[in-house]
Amino acid sequence: MRASPGPERASERASERASPGPERASERASPGPERASERASPGPERPPRGVWSLAVLALAMVAAACSASTQSDTVGLARRSPSAALAGSGPSAEPAAVCAAAPLAKRAARVLVVGLPGVRSGSEELVDEVAGSGVGGVLITDGNVESSDQVQRLIEAIRTRAPHRLVVMADEEPGRVRTFAGIFGNDRSARRLAREESVDEVALAGWTTGWRLTALGVDVDLAPVADVDAGPSDGIIGDRAFSGDPDDAARYSLAYARGLVAGGVTPVAKHFPGHGRASGDSHRVLPRLATPLSSLRATDLGPFAAAIDAGISAVMMGHVAYDAIEANMPASMSPSAYALLRSLGFTGVALTDSVGMGAVNLRWDFDEAAVRAVVAGADGVLATDGRQALRMRDALVAAVESGRLTESRLNEAAGRMAALAGADSMALTCRDSTLPILYPSPSLDSGDRR
Repeated sequence: MRASPGPERASERASERASPGPERASERASPGPERASERASPGPERPPRGVWSLAVLALAMVAAACSASTQSDTVGLARRSPSAALAGSGPSAEPAAVCAAAPLAKRAARVLVVGLPGVRSGSEELVDEVAGSGVGGVLITDGNVESSDQVQRLIEAIRTRAPHRLVVMADEEPGRVRTFAGIFGNDRSARRLAREESVDEVALAGWTTGWRLTALGVDVDLAPVADVDAGPSDGIIGDRAFSGDPDDAARYSLAYARGLVAGGVTPVAKHFPGHGRASGDSHRVLPRLATPLSSLRATDLGPFAAAIDAGISAVMMGHVAYDAIEANMPASMSPSAYALLRSLGFTGVALTDSVGMGAVNLRWDFDEAAVRAVVAGADGVLATDGRQALRMRDALVAAVESGRLTESRLNEAAGRMAALAGADSMALTCRDSTLPILYPSPSLDSGDRR
């Protein structure tokens, strides 16, 4: 989000499985002793003829009894249900459990990440309303911040009131777009970091921000900017980008992201498919670009592709329209843009930039924007105004009930958001959602660098 306000103050960001135990060694039957060779001595004498007759009669009686018993059992099995017959043939077993997904409204709410305008205390009414609505996450903005202790208390109150584990996000970039500048102090821009420091030092800068956010209770940082921009420093992206060179932008943004991971928070690469070329401010208007897709692939998509290859868990979709992708449609609302993102091999969370920004909100209200985004392919819908949460949730429910939004698509989105929060996606949606993993920078050891 730029320092200048838009129609809405918004951030602009574009199991472990248990390893199987050791196999049990198969038992090997030790060979028995060798049979002794038969002796040459004669066998026992044959029994008298009368004894043979009695034995034959006894065998006949046993055979008849067995035949009657078998017929009786067969008739009995035929009269029982197949499951009963199987149950009677071996050890009793519980029937396979049928997974029941959470109610539709709960799944719809989990794709939403909303802000708390002006809220600074956990006792305020909006905290109860937002937490009670079942949203998947909350966004802490500078309007929520007074001091470290106050932010920690606010986040704890939100978590206590939420019915499930949710994600707490913040927008803490290096430079001018920051949530906690009043707490953390001044910071160099991404462009300056890349010009003045090595890749390892930029990773360390990310690490420093990461552990500071972790100490406050933040899970996800809407950074780094992976856009390519060499334009004026005060441009829409400007010095928020690490470089105007795609390779340098990729190396430094990925290093910063790895540093955040080492510090304990999840990074979000933004603003896909690239905002650096845009001159319009998406807080106010929809920037439109005629850049060919081939040029995008050769430049703007490079840093995102590098982050995806490395295992980034989340990507933010920008509010920029590219004619080569879908004319006059923000990428955040474009099925073609999400398809392009997935074509790069991305299997993580696709998050919209704030739908309260002018590029979206001047065209669609919050409820309609939420539906359009999830239908298009978003897993998370960001809105800085938590007062819209219930409307957005209810619109998603209505969209599923009308057939406009498939339940499968909603489950996919809700499952990924649950996984991002470290929650059980299977219990929510009856599907296992596993996100890619970005590992920390090798240059950062486990020691405390604070």
